[in-house]
Amino acid sequence: MVYRPFRNTRRYVLAACAVSLGVASLSAQTPSTAAPVGPNPSRIDVFLGYSYFGAHGQVKPAGINYSSIDKGAIGSGAYYFNKYVGGEVVFAAHPDGNNDGLYTASAGPIFRAPMQNFTLFAHGLAGGARLGGPNSESGGYHNPYQWGPSLTVGGGMDYDLPFFNNKFSLRLFQADYKYVHADYGPPVAPPTGGAIGGRANLGGAELSTGIVAHFGHIIPPPPVTYSCAASPATVFPGDPITVTGTPLNLNPKKTATYNWTADGGTITGTSTTANIDTASANPGTYTAKGHITEGAKPGESADCSASYTVKAFEPPTLSCSANPSTVAPGDSSTITASGVSPQNRPLTYSYSSSAGSVSGSNSTATLTTTGAAPGTITVTCNVVDDKGQTASATTTVTVNAPPPPPAPTTSQLCSINFDRDKKRPARVDNEAKACLDDIALNLQRTSDAKLAVVGDKDSAEKKGDKLAAERAVNTKAYLVTEKGVDASRVSVYTGSDNGKTVTTTLIPAGATLSTTGLTPVDESAVTAKPRTAPVTHHHKKKQ
Repeated sequence: MVYRPFRNTRRYVLAACAVSLGVASLSAQTPSTAAPVGPNPSRIDVFLGYSYFGAHGQVKPAGINYSSIDKGAIGSGAYYFNKYVGGEVVFAAHPDGNNDGLYTASAGPIFRAPMQNFTLFAHGLAGGARLGGPNSESGGYHNPYQWGPSLTVGGGMDYDLPFFNNKFSLRLFQADYKYVHADYGPPVAPPTGGAIGGRANLGGAELSTGIVAHFGHIIPPPPVTYSCAASPATVFPGDPITVTGTPLNLNPKKTATYNWTADGGTITGTSTTANIDTASANPGTYTAKGHITEGAKPGESADCSASYTVKAFEPPTLSCSANPSTVAPGDSSTITASGVSPQNRPLTYSYSSSAGSVSGSNSTATLTTTGAAPGTITVTCNVVDDKGQTASATTTVTVNAPPPPPAPTTSQLCSINFDRDKKRPARVDNEAKACLDDIALNLQRTSDAKLAVVGDKDSAEKKGDKLAAERAVNTKAYLVTEKGVDASRVSVYTGSDNGKTVTTTLIPAGATLSTTGLTPVDESAVTAKPRTAPVTHHHKKKQ
């Protein structure tokens, strides 16, 4: 150590501390955009900086004062057990005072109060000090460096720098009171040269500033979490499933690795998304599991699981209808089958019927009722998918009975006029032959039909009732004797019409003659007269 004139460095240090206090006060009032250290303070703080020691004391009994030391360096390391309390180790070096030098190493508890943008702290330390001096070049005396105890108490303020994610802080000030004791041995009167001995009880203010580096956090980062979901969650064998994982709290500076497993089907994927092929999975409920990791430390990996169900193939469903549902014999009806496969499998249709015939191989068929008896025909619709699963449904078609044939009715045939032969008004003449021949043909064509012959009279005729009966009987006689008609098939009546006529009515089997106004003729009381031969005209021979 060389004795130098006292420097004004202390003034500059005090001014720097005052400025630091002003900056701290201003920063406490101004919102910061940087992430605060306060909510999650560091685990380890390392401080390096400049230190000024303002000495106050002397070596006794010589009574020589120690000088303040402007030049110095300080370093410390603090480990915090929680957000507020930790332990600290401090080493300070003040090697080049005006007439002295000081080295201290101490340790003790440290307390802090993390706030937004800055942290207040206080500590109490105990350790050892290596003190040298006082020295005098002109006086030729000195005291060599000697170890002794040291006590330190104080505190300060750190301002969080908004760089590198708040990894560094500016120690605006650290103000400590330091006590040092050194025993240099028996006191000696100051000689012209050599140690003077004595004891030193030195106290002083130690002012420091510098940079603090932060490592780790009291509150560890949130652990990685992982959740996943399967979509769709229910499928049929062969349908694909996508499993999507959602990780949280990943460290963007690390690369995550993904792995997937599944206990049903085959799963593939190396990212947050995996695909499951269910073709080989039997019906049941399965679980897909995902694993994410970005490191070996606790909280750097997580697992997730998602369940999914593979359903058995379901058989198709079928409905069957007929249009029209009621038909006449021999008519046809359209059969419509509507099949639905829950898995949209291809479907094949077939049909059968209890009567008639049905044809078709797609969703429509035709029922033909030709030859089917009246009644209800049951049509069965069948469907089968490509997995062999079937479904059936029925519908009915009613075949109406044919309407009964219309009831036979009588029909009027030709009429005969008897007013030409005044002398024989009941004779069947040649003019009537054509009519009667036609009647005979009708009776031959319808062998089960009968004939009603009705004779009428003129109101002016004498014995008109008798003439009407004779006209009817003579007409029947012609048909029986000359045309060979069975007499039992011909009935004779007298009617109430006014005229010298005979009317004829054909009565088919099953038909009924209305006898209103008719009177049956008693054929035993009326004798039929044969038809007179037609008149023959004779021509004279030419001379």
